[in-house]
Amino acid sequence: MTIVCPARRQLMLGLGGVAMFSMVPAKVYASRSTTGVRSLGFYNRHTGERGQGSYWVDGDYQNNTLSDFDHILRDHRQNEAAPMDRRLFDLLFSLKQTLNLDKEYHVISGYRSPKTNQMLANRSNGVAKKSYHMKGMAMDIAIPDVNLKDLRDAAISLKLGGVGYYPNSGFVHVDTGPVRSW
Repeated sequence: MTIVCPARRQLMLGLGGVAMFSMVPAKVYASRSTTGVRSLGFYNRHTGERGQGSYWVDGDYQNNTLSDFDHILRDHRQNEAAPMDRRLFDLLFSLKQTLNLDKEYHVISGYRSPKTNQMLANRSNGVAKKSYHMKGMAMDIAIPDVNLKDLRDAAISLKLGGVGYYPNSGFVHVDTGPVRSW
């Protein structure tokens, strides 16, 4: 028979919580801060449009800025926009901090309509039939004067989603799906 005193149980629970907390990457702590400003800039290589702004201020997402971003990141082939996953913007902000840069992201692909995704999948084996682009959870990006390998490695280090490396096409894919890389 084991006797467990309540004080010991509380101590064990507390130590377990400390152990779990210590396993969470430091980037996650920063992303949960409730004060400050998070800003991003985008250049859409297909439309030539640019947009920048503070999408998060003191714990609140800024809907006007997010709507502007959604427009810039739309499917340019169908001229169709969709709400992008806010976690994707947080991922890109963390990536910008990791690289210690304040440059705009060049966007090769943001949101993709099912029609566009099907067309691209028919042309290439490299396009997923159930792409995260169709859910507003992915972007194909580059940053001028930043080596694609460095961009890929920094994105992988965040462990915030999927990272694909496409050096021949000149971009890195990031998404907010499960952590994986290719």
